[in-house]
Amino acid sequence: MKLLLIYNLHAGHKKAGKIFNKIKTRFVEKGIELDVKLTEYRWHGIELVKNSDLQKYDGVIAAGGDGTLFEVINGYYQNRGSGKPPIGLLPMGTGNAFARDLDLRTFEWEKAINIICSGKTRKVDVAQFSTEGKIFYYLNILGLGFVADVGVTAHPLKFLGNFAYTVGVFYQMVFLKTFKIEIKLDGKNYERENIFVEISNTRWTGSTFLMAPEAEIDDGFLDVILLNKVSRRKLLRLFPTIFNGTHVNMDEVEAFKARKITIHSNIPKILAPDGELAGSTPVEIECLHQAIEVFCP
Repeated sequence: MKLLLIYNLHAGHKKAGKIFNKIKTRFVEKGIELDVKLTEYRWHGIELVKNSDLQKYDGVIAAGGDGTLFEVINGYYQNRGSGKPPIGLLPMGTGNAFARDLDLRTFEWEKAINIICSGKTRKVDVAQFSTEGKIFYYLNILGLGFVADVGVTAHPLKFLGNFAYTVGVFYQMVFLKTFKIEIKLDGKNYERENIFVEISNTRWTGSTFLMAPEAEIDDGFLDVILLNKVSRRKLLRLFPTIFNGTHVNMDEVEAFKARKITIHSNIPKILAPDGELAGSTPVEIECLHQAIEVFCP
């Protein structure tokens, strides 16, 4: 087996860099031939995968967090070659939401290597979204509104781990404002005064928030979670419930499933796919059913 390993040494507060040699050694012990390419700056992973001859490999592995996986997936789709291999991941970032849907926790790299080396795969859905004249892809979530604003606040605080997102929540709560959206779900229109929108392929967000408890990564649908107008006090009560997914039972929260989604807002809202920041509303999102193979348990 020959693998292309896209590795983010800075993932997990640079812990990924400290175990880099251990990981390479373990792959060698498993008889795996590795081509290692290190990411050096934001979205470098997209370039590395886009410009690689993927036909040479039996798998493309994203070693880092959800952001690294986002880069690998987008480079994979921008690559014009044919016969592309499955995707694998070593979960070593601040957030590893997609990994959790594969029953992998942060820094379970030995378990992840065993999964990859087993060669077992499954087909999963991919979300495609169009914004500002560009097309992107993601495997996990796309958020806008409060959740994206939290991401903006949390980004420079990633050294705090998942606590960075908690800090972001309370900081953004001070400036909480609603905005108006028009959202079309498989041809049906809705208008809402909104706090946030999450378009989820996976159940988890940031590996600790059970944002979309009914989501499945291969069912051909994206799960749409809307938080509509709510007071700061009610939002404070809602926040802890996202850890166990019971927020979807609140009156101010709506949950839908859809294949195609279009969102317009009365003011441009930043988009946060897989913890990254890319584009703004209006946005069109589509579920590509079982469009990619991933190594799985």
